[in-house]
Amino acid sequence: MRFLLLLVVAVPLAAQVQSQQSLQSLSPFQREKARVLLREQLPCLGCHELNGEGGHSAPSLTGIAARRDPAWIRAMIVAPQSLVAGTTMPAIPMPPRTRNLIVAYLAGTDVDSQPLRAAAPPPAVNAAAASAPAALYAKWCATCHGASGRGDGPNARFLPIAPAVHASAAQMAARSDDMLFDAIAGGGWVMGKSPRMPAFGQTLSSAEIRSLVGYIRVLCACRGPAWSSDDRR
Repeated sequence: MRFLLLLVVAVPLAAQVQSQQSLQSLSPFQREKARVLLREQLPCLGCHELNGEGGHSAPSLTGIAARRDPAWIRAMIVAPQSLVAGTTMPAIPMPPRTRNLIVAYLAGTDVDSQPLRAAAPPPAVNAAAASAPAALYAKWCATCHGASGRGDGPNARFLPIAPAVHASAAQMAARSDDMLFDAIAGGGWVMGKSPRMPAFGQTLSSAEIRSLVGYIRVLCACRGPAWSSDDRR
């Protein structure tokens, strides 16, 4: 009986140690790959500061391992709305291998002897009705693009590429509604724009994204290019 009890206790402990070792054993190549992904492809540094670089509209990632364990970091990337109610962080789409690398990079070398806890399943979230476009814009866009879409949000000065000026008819008239939709849904990197622009396609519904596109048209008082209009002559 005592042997069985020891076996039951030893298995989870062994799994914890193995997980810690895997997080702490990133090669120099893996560490550099994580740094490049964070700086040049992923949107994390659009809002978060890390080692002196990045935005200041969200908590700093510098020293995050001392504040949060790897399971929390992973859950925050996958389902931030379920973990922190009301957060303005969208769910970040990443292949599992990339996500594991980023979690290990942020938490691996500072885990020390802290046991890993499993991420709790996200609580059920009732689907809310789509918010008014102006409220959606104020919550998800204004921090960088500005309350009036002039590209002067409080986080704009920390970005290496200036945010798009949604109030500019010259800029927005060159972009079709579908291009604006894809940029909001898929993020800047997939559109050949700034990687600091996050993807909102896993956080906002298609109807909400369409309403944001409509609101951008209000801000710029313009339409997309003639070739993109269904009623072109």
